[in-house]
Amino acid sequence: MTTEERLYKLEGIVEGVMATLPGQVTSLEGRVDLLRQEVKAEIGALRREVEEKLNGLRQELKGEIQSLRQEVKAEIGGLRREVEEKFNGLRQELKGEIQSLRQEVKAETTELRGEIQSLRQEMAGLRQEVKAEINTAFNKLMLYFTALAAALAVLTFLR
Repeated sequence: MTTEERLYKLEGIVEGVMATLPGQVTSLEGRVDLLRQEVKAEIGALRREVEEKLNGLRQELKGEIQSLRQEVKAEIGGLRREVEEKFNGLRQELKGEIQSLRQEVKAETTELRGEIQSLRQEMAGLRQEVKAEINTAFNKLMLYFTALAAALAVLTFLR
């Protein structure tokens, strides 16, 4: 094979590589965009889920507190003089229950914050992975271009 034939062959290879690169870069950009959209959708869904759970807990707490208040008022109305000491005991129990419920809500909130933080860290990891994939693709592209430049330089020198 002559130098000219080799040069034409290399030019064909270069044209083939140049023709496929934009498509591959566009494909990679599309996949990155899809990944971003999926992560955003997941975060949005998790936020909605957390909000729904918190609202549900608030409603449950309101319902339980309202129910307890009604029970206490009924007890007090019928037995105020007779069970004043017992009423004080119930009041302390209610405070303990409410405090316990508050602590449970705080624990749930802390756990949810931890989960959100974990999701943020996971997102950051995914971002790093995507960046690494992009960098690898660009590094390979630069190697191809370098090899191509070297081959063209050698062919130019051999002419």
